[in-house]
Amino acid sequence: MRVEFSPPDITDAECQEVVAALRSGWITTGSRTKTLEKQVAERCGTTRAACLNSATASLELTLRVLGVGPGDEVIVPAYTYTASASPVVHVGATPVLVDAGEADGGYGLDPRVLAGAITPRTKAVIPVDIGGRMCDYTALREVVDSERDLFAPTGPVQEALGRIALVADGAHSLGARRDGTPSGSAADFTTFSFHAVKNLTTAEGGAVTWRSDLGLDEELYRQYMLLSLHGQSKDALSKTRLGAWEYDVVSPAYKCNMTDVCAAIGLVQMTRYDSMLARRRQIITRYDQALAPAGVTSLRHYEDGIVSSGHLYLANLPGLSEKGRNEFIERMARADVACNVHYKPLPMLSAYQRLGFTIGDFPRAFRLYANEVTLPLHTTLSDEQVDYVIGCALDALTAAGRS
Repeated sequence: MRVEFSPPDITDAECQEVVAALRSGWITTGSRTKTLEKQVAERCGTTRAACLNSATASLELTLRVLGVGPGDEVIVPAYTYTASASPVVHVGATPVLVDAGEADGGYGLDPRVLAGAITPRTKAVIPVDIGGRMCDYTALREVVDSERDLFAPTGPVQEALGRIALVADGAHSLGARRDGTPSGSAADFTTFSFHAVKNLTTAEGGAVTWRSDLGLDEELYRQYMLLSLHGQSKDALSKTRLGAWEYDVVSPAYKCNMTDVCAAIGLVQMTRYDSMLARRRQIITRYDQALAPAGVTSLRHYEDGIVSSGHLYLANLPGLSEKGRNEFIERMARADVACNVHYKPLPMLSAYQRLGFTIGDFPRAFRLYANEVTLPLHTTLSDEQVDYVIGCALDALTAAGRS
């Protein structure tokens, strides 16, 4: 039996909506994209969202909207994917990587670790909702609130915040909640990914939303639209109106908008999303029940006050080294089960080593990584496939214990 790691869950309904978009006469940013933005905001409990072509673009544009740039520092967990940190480099700021701590089994940004990394140059923090479990934003906000005296704002958005910005990398966490607050409402800004392997996909795509109580909804939305469309004062749809060709370019900006063809996929996915989240919970529960007796620990997706989006099943294998973990993955591959690792900490990557980071300074992140394996978790998995993955994993663990 073959088990893929994370194929997209696409039905005939998505295909039909894409065809309708193609036949509509308008295939770039238009009414479908704007409708998806409204639905993202509604799910997040906010009033505005901007859909873009990736979570990475959403994060970079957020830093630019905040006025973050050269001379500024942005705190990022070392245990994440490069897309959480590369936008910091793109805007000319300095990424400050921090080690894993105790929060959320080590996977969430630890408030005590954060407190020790803040300096007068810190302008933003990027907590990462790994696997779909939201970080403890209440505790993180208490930390940045306590450092208001150190904060020297530059620009209107920083002034409106009055402190270091919490910019959530929510690439995994659309639909998650913590203490009743949905992902999208907990941090000051939250970015999402709709990449092909994410819970909800638009093939490629992403979005950003922000707290409504900042009082900047329309201005922030306008800034995202300008930055994502070359800095042009009118989008393509507006220019199609008779006699409305005139435009200005107010900054030499970027091109990272979402198209209506991509949004068409997302609109149908939204109608199915609650049932998709429920199926993910079923699979996670089955994995937990079967693997915990073998000593496997995993990211806790569902416990008091916490409802994850269930994006990734991150498991730590008992007693295995990095080499043993890799052998486990190879054994699973020989059984036709695709596994992955989330993530190789940033200081292990050559790009970040060239920035001066070394994994020896991040021992907790390395320990999390060394015996971590991510099992297949997606909504096209059948019950039979789930049971097969479990059986193969238990066999691979037994074999690893003998080697």
